[in-house]
Amino acid sequence: MKQYIIRRIFISIIVLFGVSLLLYSIIRMTPSDYVANVTAGNPNISPEMEENMRELYGLDKGIIEGYFSWLGGVIHLDFGTSFIYQKPVKDIIARYIPITFSLAMISLVLEILLAIPFGVLAARKQYSRTDYAIVAIALIGISLPSFFFAAILKRVFAIGLGVLPISGMVNARAGYEGFARIMDIGKHLILPITVYVVMGVGGLLRYVRTNMLEVLNADYVRTARAKGVPEYRVIGKHAFRNTLIPIVTMVGGMIPGLFSGAVIIEGIFSLEGLGTISLNAVYAGDIPFLMGFNMFLAVLTLLGTLVSDILYAVVDPRVRYS
Repeated sequence: MKQYIIRRIFISIIVLFGVSLLLYSIIRMTPSDYVANVTAGNPNISPEMEENMRELYGLDKGIIEGYFSWLGGVIHLDFGTSFIYQKPVKDIIARYIPITFSLAMISLVLEILLAIPFGVLAARKQYSRTDYAIVAIALIGISLPSFFFAAILKRVFAIGLGVLPISGMVNARAGYEGFARIMDIGKHLILPITVYVVMGVGGLLRYVRTNMLEVLNADYVRTARAKGVPEYRVIGKHAFRNTLIPIVTMVGGMIPGLFSGAVIIEGIFSLEGLGTISLNAVYAGDIPFLMGFNMFLAVLTLLGTLVSDILYAVVDPRVRYS
């Protein structure tokens, strides 16, 4: 196992190198950049001043030269200084990641807690009203645009009933402190988390249902039932254990998707997390921050894949890494 992990980490480093080169090239080839956005429409900026600004921000270099200059800093854990925030990129990510991490992890846990039992129930009750109702709700969640569903929740619970805040992280007028502040933050996160969960649970639920149906129709499950094994043991010990293998793969890939999805959700609810900061960076052409954030997502993707591969050996005793 140790050799396998070391080998995978070495391969991941090579993959990150290729991903970083591709990302940097795409960002640099966009039609506008930070200097163009800042100087647009300002008659007091001369071409010489604009050129000096490009040199100051390192935009006067070619893509390859600029990439290796950026890579040299990354080797020393220096991801550069954000153009628009004038602070080190790693400090900005460290400051705003708690909000996005809280949203993503709470949503992921809730999605798993909802998708697995309801997916198993739908598979057990195949072609019944229960199955149709669960699948219909899952399809509605998948099909609804996040901004549209968020608008409905705001209209009903924030504007109509007035029981939840419409946006933001805290109630600035109340000035809560201590536990009351934590409860206020939690109240503000209810609607964003609801949108996260409803949008994401449908795909995982259908995945669980499909794999559970395949396992329930297997010969060894029918044999266990023929021997008189209780239904709860057939489902829990024989069927669900084998269903976990593909589920682990999907959950591992969902982690970076939750962070990237924060760009939309945080913008809708005016939350100051990595999603909102990244969206502002895209508009401004903030290359250092965009590179740092995208590399963060790339690392999460590789870590999720590695954790999924390791968990295979946990859920399936037949899997062994040498």
